[in-house]
Amino acid sequence: MRVGLPGAETLRGGSFKALAVTLLLSGFMFQLLRTVGLRAFSMASETYTSGTHSAAFVTCPNDTVAKELARGIVERKLAACVNVVPAITSIYEWQGKMAEDSEVLLMIKTRSSKVPALAEYVRSNHPYEVAEVISLPIDQGNPPYLKWIGDVVPEH
Repeated sequence: MRVGLPGAETLRGGSFKALAVTLLLSGFMFQLLRTVGLRAFSMASETYTSGTHSAAFVTCPNDTVAKELARGIVERKLAACVNVVPAITSIYEWQGKMAEDSEVLLMIKTRSSKVPALAEYVRSNHPYEVAEVISLPIDQGNPPYLKWIGDVVPEH
């Protein structure tokens, strides 16, 4: 019994081409699987404790106020990132009456320990009588991104 690759005399026409394509694709697949595997290992090796970080939400009356607050929040290291989401519609009750307003939403990523200082900053710099500042703990996410939040926002 002969083991190994068949000789050129054994391969005829399409068989040789099929073998060449198979070997070529195997090389590409190896590199692709190696890259994906290394990335998956890197993500799995990062550790994150659920609730360490939070996503906070603040509504603003317009783009100017939203961007001023967002810049101040990031400059003061109260958050790593603030997304300014334009053109939301808020429907709510205020002083016993129904209201509907166009607003801008800030989506803020920070450490959970920074939420009280973040809320104080917003209350002190927001034009609304009662500024919305709510937060939700981040249970899980992309480990390198969560690590980046922790690197940018100091613990104390």
